[in-house]
Amino acid sequence: MYVILTSKPGQYRTEAVENIVPLDTYDYVYCGRHIATHVIAALSAETKIKVTDETEPPVVNLVPTRFLEKFATRDAAVKALQHLAGHGKAEAQLIRR
Repeated sequence: MYVILTSKPGQYRTEAVENIVPLDTYDYVYCGRHIATHVIAALSAETKIKVTDETEPPVVNLVPTRFLEKFATRDAAVKALQHLAGHGKAEAQLIRR
């Protein structure tokens, strides 16, 4: 099973924890500006992801993975991410690291 973890610079970041293995990282760039970072990760068992609010004061939340959309394959997660990012539009770019 696969999930997509999203971080937005200066707003919040998500971190992989136990039972989550990061596989691919993509930067979403719109009109030349870095908007978000997406990580496709393998999920081996339900857990809680760490979400850190980067504004002052920093706040850490643990969010159950049951609230995340799950994908049967890595390819399905990539396709969902491309759809979300407006794949094919000139202003939007999804750049794999």
